[in-house]
Amino acid sequence: MDRRRRMGGFSSFPPSAFRLPHPPAARTRAAGGFTLMEILVAMVILGVVVTTVLASFSMVFSTTGSIENTQAVFDMGKTSLNRIVRDLENIFVLDRPLYKPPPVDGPLDPYRLQGSVDSFGGTRLAKLRFTSRAHVPLSPSRRDGIAEIVYYLQPDGAGTLRLKRADHLYPYPRFEERNSDPVLCENVKTLAIDYVDAEGSITDAWDSESSKFNNATPVRVAVRLEVAEGNDSYVFQTSVVLPMARRKSG
Repeated sequence: MDRRRRMGGFSSFPPSAFRLPHPPAARTRAAGGFTLMEILVAMVILGVVVTTVLASFSMVFSTTGSIENTQAVFDMGKTSLNRIVRDLENIFVLDRPLYKPPPVDGPLDPYRLQGSVDSFGGTRLAKLRFTSRAHVPLSPSRRDGIAEIVYYLQPDGAGTLRLKRADHLYPYPRFEERNSDPVLCENVKTLAIDYVDAEGSITDAWDSESSKFNNATPVRVAVRLEVAEGNDSYVFQTSVVLPMARRKSG
């Protein structure tokens, strides 16, 4: 009896029958898909990028607004000084012998120059009155002539000041602040005006009808305007040599 029979009649198994089964293949993602971890990482990166971009836009817009506000202040300051310069360059002064000093309690020279200093909240604020050929008509009338020009500051009710310009043709009315007077500049902190005589002396007030100045007018006027913008302020300055000036007598 051969070996097969002694083993109960079973034939030997082929070698392949004793091989261990292969481990299951690793589970792979479907083509074109992402795992949950990859999606979360992508969302975090996207959030960082969006936050950075929005912050950059906010900074740009904030800077743009600040630049526009600063430009508006410069435009107001420059326009105000240009207007003052033009008025002073066209000043009209009555000279001797046509000019006669005013009698005591008599009428003042209509073409006089007067500069005074007022006070507002402890701040010294200048005011200037003179006559000029640079009349700016605000009504349909196109009548020309020598105008009385008054530059003055007026509180706006919000704790700041406005630079205003009064302009009237002859006969000149008694000066008073009017709501109809144009506003040249907003948010004014200070307005300083210096007057220089023929000898080079400087003063912050002038009256061409006063014996203190021997009925003379200044030969040069210097203007300093300070305008506030938030916590900052900007200073505008100019100096004008008057084309007409009445010298001291004697």
